[in-house]
Amino acid sequence: MAAAASEVSAFEVGACKGQKVVDGEAIPLVLRPSSGPGKSSAEALVAALAANRAWFEEQLVRHSAVLLRGFDVADAVEFNDIVEAFGWEDIRYVGPAPRTHIHKRVWTANEGPLSEFIYYHHEMVLIKEFPGKVILFCEVPPPEGGETPFVPSFKVTEKMIEEFPEHVKEMEEKGLRAKALGMDMEWLADGGVKTILGPRPLTRVFPGRKERRMWFNTLVGMHGKDISSAELADGSEIPAHVVQRCGEIIEEESIQFKWEKGDVLFLDNLATLHGRRPSLPPRKVLVATCK
Repeated sequence: MAAAASEVSAFEVGACKGQKVVDGEAIPLVLRPSSGPGKSSAEALVAALAANRAWFEEQLVRHSAVLLRGFDVADAVEFNDIVEAFGWEDIRYVGPAPRTHIHKRVWTANEGPLSEFIYYHHEMVLIKEFPGKVILFCEVPPPEGGETPFVPSFKVTEKMIEEFPEHVKEMEEKGLRAKALGMDMEWLADGGVKTILGPRPLTRVFPGRKERRMWFNTLVGMHGKDISSAELADGSEIPAHVVQRCGEIIEEESIQFKWEKGDVLFLDNLATLHGRRPSLPPRKVLVATCK
C-alpha cells in the first residue's frame, strides 16, 4: 500500500481555498514543508522529491493535481531543478500559444493578452504525442484574477452521459473531426511533421485511473470555429444546446485557487482540463511539460 501523504516526513498535508473533494480525494492535494530548519528551501524540496519519486507520482495520479506551497522556490532555475528531480522525459510544446524559452526545460505559460480567458483544455490534445504532466510555477502572482482553473475530466463525461446519453453515444461512435484540419500531427526526429487523417475520439481511458472516461476533446472551446475539432466525423453538426450545456458543466466542475509566489502546481494532463482566468498585470507563471 502506498504511503499516505502525511507519512512522508518531508511534507505536511495542507489545504487551500477552492480545494474540492471529488470521489473522496482532495483536489488539489496540497503539500507544505514539514516543520524544521531548512525544510522549506528549494534545495530541500528537490532532494525530497528525488527521494520520493514513485510516491509523488502515485499522489499525482490519485489526486489529479498536487500543489506544492510554502517552499522557497524563487525562479526558473530552481523550478527547473524541481522538474528534473523526477527524471521524466521532456516533451516539446506544439501549438499556437505564444511562449518564450526561459531556462532549460522551462518556458513561459501562454503569453496571450492577460485580459483574455484561455479556455479549458488538455494540453496538446490535438497532437498525437501529448504530455502526461503539466507543471506550473508562479514567479509573480497576479494582483487580481489570473487563476489557473482545472477540471477533473471524468466528471464532465459522467455529467454528459447523465444528461445527453444519446448524443454522447453518437459522438463516441462517429468520432470528431476538424473542419479545416482533420488530422493528428506527429513530430518526427528530423524536425518534420507527419499528418494523420481520421476521426478523433470523444473520450479516452488511460491506465491506472480507475477506468475513468476522460473528456479528452476540444468540443466546447473549438465549436463553431473555422479550424475546429468539434464536428462529427460524418460531417454532421453537434447541437448547439449540447455544446452550451457541456460548457456549463465544465465550469460547474472547475477547481481553482489564488496563486501565491513560489507555488508549484502539478497537473495530470491525462485527467484534468485546465485554463486561465483573465488577470490584471503583472502575472508571471512558467511551465514545463513532461511525458
